[in-house]
Amino acid sequence: MIQPVKEKIILGIDPGTTIMGYGVVRVVGTKAGMVAMGVIDLRKFANHYLKLRHIHERVLSIIESYLPDEVAIEAPFFGKNVQSMLKLGRAQGVAMAVALSRDIPITEYAPLKIKMAITGNGQASKEQVADMLQRLLHFDKREMPTFMDATDALAAAYCHYLQMGRPVAEKIYHDWKDFVARNPNKVNK
Repeated sequence: MIQPVKEKIILGIDPGTTIMGYGVVRVVGTKAGMVAMGVIDLRKFANHYLKLRHIHERVLSIIESYLPDEVAIEAPFFGKNVQSMLKLGRAQGVAMAVALSRDIPITEYAPLKIKMAITGNGQASKEQVADMLQRLLHFDKREMPTFMDATDALAAAYCHYLQMGRPVAEKIYHDWKDFVARNPNKVNK
């Protein structure tokens, strides 16, 4: 059962190095509604470091605009291309660092868990997830974004809402010290 809250804003992030999605959900009592969704378009930046700077600037701007209480971020799935995974991990890390710099707790969810929470099927397509979110959050079909990265991010936020009051969240980091203590193999000393 979802525990009622006065009001909570959840920012969902779907990390990417070409298109990064974000979605914002407002929870009032036990009801959730979509506030916003969109993408951070990184295609115009040829240099990976400039992409990281832009991610930092845009995520900070989104946080300052919507003042989320919590962040739900999709964990990168492990692919075969090590360079792509490294770049994706850096992009996710920058987004996480921005949230942590504002003392916003982060919860990380596997893509399979998000799809399962939204559709009941861990193998659901992006389109199936988007359609289900449209029904669950009652937004107009005309608000459906061009890039499904936005609905993927909204799905992360909504998945987090569904987990509220349940001890099932995967990884919650309260600050850098907590992140380092629980992930020693990800940190250079």
